Formats: sequence, structure tokens, C-alpha cells
Amino acid sequence: MKDINGSNKKLSTAQRDELLRTLKSRFESNEIRHKGLDWAKVQARLEADIEKLWSLNEMERTGGEPDVVGHDKKTGEYIFFDCAAESPKDRRSVCYDPEALESRKENKPKNSALGMAAVMGVELLTEEQYRELQKLGNFDTKTSSWLKTPSDIRKLGGAIFADFRYGKVFVYHNGAESYYAARGFRGSLRV
Repeated sequence: MKDINGSNKKLSTAQRDELLRTLKSRFESNEIRHKGLDWAKVQARLEADIEKLWSLNEMERTGGEPDVVGHDKKTGEYIFFDCAAESPKDRRSVCYDPEALESRKENKPKNSALGMAAVMGVELLTEEQYRELQKLGNFDTKTSSWLKTPSDIRKLGGAIFADFRYGKVFVYHNGAESYYAARGFRGSLRV
């Protein structure tokens, strides 16, 4: 399988080590996001799943600054969200999904949020997840992020996105084919 740039979905030892150092440093610097969790257990889980580690590297490479935001006690999985202050810089100016991208006749963006997320092996944040993220800090104060859109809205041609302004989370709608320089998407990944 290939990544967004056509490369194999495999990290070199140096890339893996650098990513683990970055993730550990971010984990230790942002304890409020994952109180009571132990990095050694997170790292062991990451090292056991090379494909998920590759996905986290894609989140990092595209400006997402992924970090642990939860732990599913039933499955043992750790939950990562993109925690960059603003919508990840290398995932902006995209429409919502491949169908919307295909429908554009002129001025097509290079990609779609769902298309990129699928290649990266991540999911778009849901509205509920986005609201949970905002409890951990103030995100998207200058940008906005596409959210996983309910199928009934998408069937009508729309998609939802959100941002944080005036101390509140705002969720809006737009045509799925629209794209803006300040709108990207945030991903989630369970490891």
C-alpha cells in the first residue's frame, strides 16, 4: 500500500525512532490531555503495530501534532487526536470527500479530507470528538476543520465543519465541494 506521496507505508528505523521521541516529548509536555496514562504502555502498543505507527507519522508529517487523548479500557487501545493549535497546515484547502472533489468542474482542490484520511489510515473527528478536544485547550481559533458528516446531511450535498471562536465551539455546514485555505481536517487514530 502507498501513502499520499506514493511511497510505501513503512518507516525506516530512524523515522520510527524520531517519531517515538517526538510523541514521547509531546506526551510528557501535555499531561492534561491524558492524566494517569503511562508512556511506556503507549509506546509498547505503538511498537507492536507498525501500520498505526506509520499513520501517526503521516499525522505528524502533515502538521497534526498527534497526542494521546484517551484510553479505551475495554479494548486497551490508546486514542490519538491531532492536537495542533490550528487545523493541520498540510491538510488545508481540501473539499470534504472524493465524491465532492469529482463533482467540481473548475478550480478543483488537490484532494479531499476523507480521501486523505483514508490514505493516512485515520478517521475524521466527529462533532462529539471535536467538542472533547476543545476541553483540552483552544483549537482552531483562526482556522476550521471538516468533521465526519452524518450521512443524511451528506446525501443532501452538505458537510459539517467546526471552529472555536468567542470562547465557544461553533459547528457549521457548507457544500461538500467547497474548500478554503483556512479549513483542513483533524484525524483520530486508535492504537
